[in-house]
Amino acid sequence: SSQLSSLPLQILLYINGVYYIFYFLATLTMIVYKSQVFSYPDDFLAPDLLVLFIMAILEVPRLYLGSKGNLTEEEAPLGLSLVLTLGSVVLAVYFLAWQTYVLRADLILNALLLSAYGLESGLKVMAIAAFVS
Repeated sequence: SSQLSSLPLQILLYINGVYYIFYFLATLTMIVYKSQVFSYPDDFLAPDLLVLFIMAILEVPRLYLGSKGNLTEEEAPLGLSLVLTLGSVVLAVYFLAWQTYVLRADLILNALLLSAYGLESGLKVMAIAAFVS
């Protein structure tokens, strides 16, 4: 019996977990900064914060299921993690394009995050294909 789990995927999941902590803190800090420096409409501060916290809550099961599915060589948790990744991508695009103020730092942070999501999704699809065959 051969080992089908993906080492590159496992490493990327770990790196994404570490990066997301940095991403969350940096984005939270930038939202606070923007609310102090710019004329940030009060109506938009709460939704931006809510989206950030929803994204953080979504990130935990996404990473857990991806890691579990990869290590146990099961398609279901890995597939569910892939679905959660799509939700995370939508929320990252929100911070990239649709939030109230988008700074250059937002562009860089979200471009890195979306690139990691894309690479991770490709590795997940390849791992699922290996598990199924």
